[in-house]
Amino acid sequence: MAHATTAPAAVPGPGLTLHGLGVEGVNQCVHCGLCLASCPTFAELGTEMDSPRGRIFLIKSLAEGRIGLGDRTVEHLSLCLDCRACETVCPAGVPYGRLIEAARAEIERQRPGPAPRRFFRWLNFGLLLGHPRALRVAVGGLRLYQASGLQALLRRTGLARRLPGTLAAWEALLPSLPSAAARAPLPAVTRAAPPRRGRVAMLTGCVQAVVFGAHNRATARVLARNGWEVVAPPEQGCCGALNAHGGDHARALAMARRTIEVFERVAAEAVVVNTSGCGAHMKAYGELLADDPAWAERARRFAASVRDVAEFLAVEPLRGPLTPVRMTVTYHDPCHVVHGQKIRRAPRDLLAQVPGLRVVELPEADWCCGSAGIYNLTQPEMADRLLRRKVANVARTGAQAVVTANPGCILQIQAGLRTRGLELPVLHLVEVLDRAGGEVPPGPR
Repeated sequence: MAHATTAPAAVPGPGLTLHGLGVEGVNQCVHCGLCLASCPTFAELGTEMDSPRGRIFLIKSLAEGRIGLGDRTVEHLSLCLDCRACETVCPAGVPYGRLIEAARAEIERQRPGPAPRRFFRWLNFGLLLGHPRALRVAVGGLRLYQASGLQALLRRTGLARRLPGTLAAWEALLPSLPSAAARAPLPAVTRAAPPRRGRVAMLTGCVQAVVFGAHNRATARVLARNGWEVVAPPEQGCCGALNAHGGDHARALAMARRTIEVFERVAAEAVVVNTSGCGAHMKAYGELLADDPAWAERARRFAASVRDVAEFLAVEPLRGPLTPVRMTVTYHDPCHVVHGQKIRRAPRDLLAQVPGLRVVELPEADWCCGSAGIYNLTQPEMADRLLRRKVANVARTGAQAVVTANPGCILQIQAGLRTRGLELPVLHLVEVLDRAGGEVPPGPR
């Protein structure tokens, strides 16, 4: 989608835009209010401007030039989780996710903030997410911070909670980072177990590859065990989801083009993704690049090939024999799986096939946990309110573990359980399926 960083807030013509991004979808809203009960921030605050309907009104007013980006407007728009729960219940089909991303891109254009904030965004969105080698170096440094005992000292003394800005929130969410060997890239090709069904490509991701490499390896094993040869192109990088959600539209476009180009070179029947935000974003590449004549059709073809790992595996019964996994779990729906990709049954259908596994329904299972990309870092107070609500619901289930399908949710819920003193593991769906295949000992870790 063509745009320039100097685009005006509103342009004349038949369409409404912000930052050059179409927001005509605001006119689809019929103001019925069905979205209010599904919006986490409205449920917590009860203010109209912190509801989807209220934010749509603000976005339309901005695009029409009737209001400016004052502090209050920025506050209401920034407080949105972009969880897209409103899209699930909207009878008019308002493309809310696209609208809020356009608004955030306009916020970044008009109000990029002071130099430290701009540097922080460049460091994360530009350097680390845009350059896998730099990200690996940074993770190596954080691994040293943990292995040296410095992290334990800062947490024990309480100094970690006094770090400036959002660093305290970052530090609290930092998981136990894997060793250099465990951060090794996924093999370029994982052979299929016979009989072979076909060939798929797999997104290994950016943060996912260096922090949650075990999830990638489990995904490849599960796919291979079920007859799929798995290709993981080594030259792939970030898909651009975090950049798009954070208003960094130009880099999101560049990352989308690079991702399409890399996977086009792989002759595969589908591109399988095990991170919900990445999957939802990649499925929207056709819309993201719709105004780029050179990429529009390529983007549409690529987007049609993207499959969430649960969506892909649930088409056929899992291959056996399956090892019993004797534990009670509860399942948390990541927002960008259940609302972004409209996938609700597939993960539960897969879990139901695992012998010995008891699944208890989580109250408000599709309610956002407060992670929402980097929301828990930029809006820690609201994120913590939603996390406490999620952890309280988990505690009511009596489960021995939480299962979900997104690294951000895993980090967030783990942190909340740890704060409450609940020693429950939070597992990726593919970890449970991998255990059922006999790769690791069953039971909670």
